Amino acid sequence: MFRKWLLMALAVVLVLPSLAPANGLNLNGLGSRAQGMGGAFVGLANDFSAVFWNPAGAAGFRKEMFGFYATDLIPTATYRMTTMIPEPLVDAKTKTSHYLGGLAAYYKPISSKAVVGLGIGTPSGLGAMWDGQDFAPITGGIQYDWSSKVGVVSISPLVAVKLSDIISVGATVNLNYGMFSLKMPAGTVTVGEEPEIPLPPGQWDLGQYEENMNGWGIGATFGVLVTPSAKLGFGLTVRTPSTVSFNGTANMPTLPVYELPGSSDLKRKITWPLWIAGGVSFRPVHRLLLSADVHWTQWSKLDRITTDYLESAWGTLVEMSGMDVRVLDWKDATQLRIGAEYTLNASTVLRAGYYNDPAPGPLATLNVLLPSHTFNSFAIGVGQTISDLQIDLGLEYLAGSTRTLIPSLPTEGMPGTYGMKIVVPTLSVSYKF
Repeated sequence: MFRKWLLMALAVVLVLPSLAPANGLNLNGLGSRAQGMGGAFVGLANDFSAVFWNPAGAAGFRKEMFGFYATDLIPTATYRMTTMIPEPLVDAKTKTSHYLGGLAAYYKPISSKAVVGLGIGTPSGLGAMWDGQDFAPITGGIQYDWSSKVGVVSISPLVAVKLSDIISVGATVNLNYGMFSLKMPAGTVTVGEEPEIPLPPGQWDLGQYEENMNGWGIGATFGVLVTPSAKLGFGLTVRTPSTVSFNGTANMPTLPVYELPGSSDLKRKITWPLWIAGGVSFRPVHRLLLSADVHWTQWSKLDRITTDYLESAWGTLVEMSGMDVRVLDWKDATQLRIGAEYTLNASTVLRAGYYNDPAPGPLATLNVLLPSHTFNSFAIGVGQTISDLQIDLGLEYLAGSTRTLIPSLPTEGMPGTYGMKIVVPTLSVSYKF
C-alpha cells in the first residue's frame, strides 16, 4: 500500500509542479502545519515536512511515517501602463489560475538514533499568465501569448542522527529537476549587413516567441536541531546553491516567412542560491507553542539570465533584440517569520502565523513575466489527530506590495504599476506505522 501511495504522490508532484510568485524563484515553504505557523518551523521540524525545513528534525521519529501535502496557489496579478492621456494604455489582470504542488515524504528509523527518509516536493516556482489582448495596444494591435513558468521538483534522500538527547543533525542530497517555459512577443530588430542573416537591411518584426526547456541540478541541505528541554528548541538549516542546466527548443513561427529557421536548440543555466535559516521554538505554557525564524537567501547571485542559441542566425537575431540576456540585478533578501500553535484538547490544535517577504528584484528590472513583490503573509490552520493519523488544513493570504516603474528611469523592465495577491489553501495527511 505504501508503494501505491508513493507512486501516486510522485505522479502528482511531477505533473503538477507549483508555480506562483513568492520569495524570488522559491516558494515560501512546504507542509500545512508549518504554513499555518507562518513558516516559522526550522526550530521545530517535527513532522513529515522536516525534509524541507530541517532534516535534523527527522532524528526524533520513532516510527515509520508517510506524509503527503497538497497546495493550490491562486494568484491574481495586475499591470497598468499609463501615458499622458487619461485612459491607461494597458490595464491588465490575470485570469484566475490554479497552480498545484506539494510534498510526499517517507521516514524509517533504522536504529534508536538514526533515521533514513525520502522526500519529493516542489520547493521552487515562479510564473505568470496574461491575456494577450490586454497588451495589444503596445504590440501593434496584434494579440500575442504572454506567459512564463519556471519551477523545480526536488528528490531528496535523507539521513538524520541523534548525537545526544539534546543535539540532532541531518542532511539531504537534493536532485533538482527544473522546468522553464516562456511565451512573449519577440519584438523587432533592425537588420544591417549581417552575413548570418539573409535579409535586406531594414526593420523586421520577429512575431511570437516560445520556448520550452528542462534540466537537472544537484545540491544538499544540512540541519542541526538543539533541544535543551521539552519547552525549548533551536534549529539551523543551510541549503547549498544548485545550478540547473537547462536544454530545450525555441520557436518563432514568423521566421520561415523570411527564409530563416523557425526553431533553434538552446541552453541556459539558472542557479538557485544559498539559503540559510535559523529558528527557535518555545512553549511558555503547556497548551501554547510559539516559534520564530529568520531566513536569508543569496539572491544577489542571480544577476542575469543568459541564453545560448545553437542556430547561428538565431544567435545573431536574439543578440540584436536583447533576448539573449535577461537582466535581473536581484539582491539578497531576509524574511522574518513568527507562528503560534494552541492545543484545544488532546486531538485538536489551532495555528496562526505571519511573515514578511521582501522583493529581491529592484524596480528597474520589473516586468510582467518575472514579477517581484514584497509580501506580507497571514496564515491560519487547524490540525486533527486520530490515533496515528494526522490531518492538517492551512490557509495563507499573501498581500503583495504595489510597485510602480516610471518611464523616465533608466530601465531594463516594463514601465507601469504592478500589483499581486495570492490565496493558498493546503491539506496535509500523515500516518505513523
